Amino acid sequence: MASAKTSWSEENFSCSICLDVFNSPVSTPCGHNFCRTCLTKFWDEQVKYKCPVCNKIFATRPDLHVNTLVSEMAAQFRMTLLVKEQPCVEPAEVPCDVCTEIRLKSVKTCLVCFMSFCQTHLEPHQRVTVLKNHRLVEPMDRLEDRMCKKHNRLLELFCKTEQECVCPSCTEGDHRSHPVVPLKEEYQVKLAQIGKIEADVSQMIQEREVKIKEIRDTVKRNKADADREIADGVQILTALMHCIEKCQDDLNQMVKERLKTTKKQAEDLIKELEKEIEDLTKRRSEVKPLSHTEDQLHFLQAFRSLKDPPPTRDWTTVKFRPPSYVGTLGRSLDELEETLNMEMKNLRKDVELKRIRQYEVDVTLDPDTAHPKLILSGDGKQVHDGGVAKKLPDNPKRFTQKMYVLSRQCFSSGRFYFEVQVKDKTVWYLGVVRESINRKHWSIRNPETGYWILSYDKGGLSFRDIHRIRLPLRAELQKVGVFVDYDEGVVSFYDVEARVHLYSATGCTFSGPLYPLLSTCSCDGGKNSAPLIITPVNQTD
Repeated sequence: MASAKTSWSEENFSCSICLDVFNSPVSTPCGHNFCRTCLTKFWDEQVKYKCPVCNKIFATRPDLHVNTLVSEMAAQFRMTLLVKEQPCVEPAEVPCDVCTEIRLKSVKTCLVCFMSFCQTHLEPHQRVTVLKNHRLVEPMDRLEDRMCKKHNRLLELFCKTEQECVCPSCTEGDHRSHPVVPLKEEYQVKLAQIGKIEADVSQMIQEREVKIKEIRDTVKRNKADADREIADGVQILTALMHCIEKCQDDLNQMVKERLKTTKKQAEDLIKELEKEIEDLTKRRSEVKPLSHTEDQLHFLQAFRSLKDPPPTRDWTTVKFRPPSYVGTLGRSLDELEETLNMEMKNLRKDVELKRIRQYEVDVTLDPDTAHPKLILSGDGKQVHDGGVAKKLPDNPKRFTQKMYVLSRQCFSSGRFYFEVQVKDKTVWYLGVVRESINRKHWSIRNPETGYWILSYDKGGLSFRDIHRIRLPLRAELQKVGVFVDYDEGVVSFYDVEARVHLYSATGCTFSGPLYPLLSTCSCDGGKNSAPLIITPVNQTD
């Protein structure tokens, strides 16, 4: 038999007077239902007793009795409405311990009942006098884990000595002499510690992420260096292979030319010999008949008519000596070695300068550091001696004893390179210095005091070390390149036009930022008036 399930709405269980779900519903003789309180109050205010719905008048006031069936159905419907109004428990929330079919979200936990209740099942604790005295707290899950196994009381204290949670009864026993605080107080302490731990861990994570980025960037730069090394190697080896191929072609050509010449000489000699043989053969054919003539008169007359013999070479003195190839390959290899050495030297210069030029930086001069006599161009790329010291405001960054100027840029890691034109100057200094050098008083200029500079004067080119290091100079310098590898502690100088390495200071100890330094020195009555110019690097050279 098919079962029919009736779907009831709120109207079926609502009082027509208060329009709410029945509360202690009673029925009139005409069959209509109302809340007992609502109907009683309604009739108390009427002269005649009638039904509020159909207006049927009753002779006497009817006795009111609770309709048990309607009351139970209304209670069940009211519970259904409460369930719909209350949220169901989410995975991270505490479920009601009383709900059976649909477990609702708990709103309170009773520490006496050791149970959690939704809003509906909490109602007795808000109504019944005995239950009102129970201690209600915010919902707690796994309440059994929050209870002391020994005293069956809530763990609401923290023992600082044993570093464990305890109940009030524990403080009267094993933990009597130990300092204890409420869980909330220790929670705040530990939460602060967790905050610091989290901050420290976050900092450590950040440092390691930075290190990872640094390693990846290093690998990326290393790959670029490797690619550049391969490209340079291909360029150099290709050039050397061309030299070897040319040497081979020259050797082949020379040997072939010699062989050709030898063959020509041999052919010429053979032709000459064959011609003489031909002439001699004719001579023999003329003479031979006479050798058999016995007629003396005829013999003498014929002999006198013989032609003179053809001229011939004395072949006993002729020696045919073909050229020897001994030593030819050796001489060719010697020439190849000399060519390769020269080519390698030139290629090495090109590659080295090309490589360090990849680290070009944009350097501009800082007017706040310039000696009062120095004049800077508007773009900060040129400096020369103005001859007269300008009146400038006192500036702790400015040089007052030496005609120096620093760049605006400083460098504390990695590699950098810049070029300075020194053409037509008779005296100059340039290089890099520490930020901490003395700018107001004279001091020794060497690596120990924070100077790594190249100088040029009438004594020639030199590097300023503890003792001045004189450097060879083949021709007048036009442009100087300065390369610094901060991490490796290297400062190198190059003759850009000649592509010649001038000097490298190695094993340097840099502490703090490095600044490029330029010094035009005195103009010397116009003899040294040319400016020092920071020039852009031509990567195509």
